[in-house]
Amino acid sequence: MLSGNAQVRAADVMSTERPLLVVESIDTFYGDAQALNGLSLTVNPGETVCLLGRNGQGKTTTIKSILGLVPPRRGRIAFDGADITHLPTHRIASRGIAWVPDNRRIFPTLTVERNLEMGLHRALPPGRNREAWTLDRIYARFPILGGLRNRSGEHLSGGEAQLVAIARALLMGPKLVLLDEPSQGLAPKIVEDLMAVIEEIREEGIAMLLVEQNSSLALGIAHRAYVVDDGHIVHTSSAADLENNHELKTRLLAV
Repeated sequence: MLSGNAQVRAADVMSTERPLLVVESIDTFYGDAQALNGLSLTVNPGETVCLLGRNGQGKTTTIKSILGLVPPRRGRIAFDGADITHLPTHRIASRGIAWVPDNRRIFPTLTVERNLEMGLHRALPPGRNREAWTLDRIYARFPILGGLRNRSGEHLSGGEAQLVAIARALLMGPKLVLLDEPSQGLAPKIVEDLMAVIEEIREEGIAMLLVEQNSSLALGIAHRAYVVDDGHIVHTSSAADLENNHELKTRLLAV
């Protein structure tokens, strides 16, 4: 895990690059109810950014807006230099954005291996200096999945299903992974293993936008942090600065 100073240095270095993801002043609605109000954020290449906030404040809606599942009515979203605001979800994903949703969304009647192959079917060419993720590499990194390859999704535990969802995302060869509440409902030991996997993704140089209710987990692995409240960003800083400011963290994130 990065130290506080290392986190700040990494964020400073990456801030000189063109952002990989730019979310600019988006307004998103569910019917007549406004969920996001002028929300803006950026993610730089290779950077891990966490999006924090109390329940119901717009974190998951932000991810769904990026993916075009709930398109913003106003504002702009750009990825890798191209405007994706009004693209359909499958075209957004094909540009190199993988999503690990909070309910995992693996196919219950398919085996683990068939679920993983779904990621391979949408894989991008590997980036420079990056080894492609293959089924063999996945099974080497996640031996538990190798032992479960013929088990159907409906017979997996929550932790096993989460590993399948993350492994499937990696097989897509993404430039950016959107992780929505990856530790939700998992036992502490499984969460510890899961965060080790997320740290490995970060070390590989894949950018991540992490929504996580456990703020200490998220701040411990992220470079930068945003806090959303009532649909707009109310705080941004290095993750280390927010983690080390107990008074501010409590005020922003207390239930």
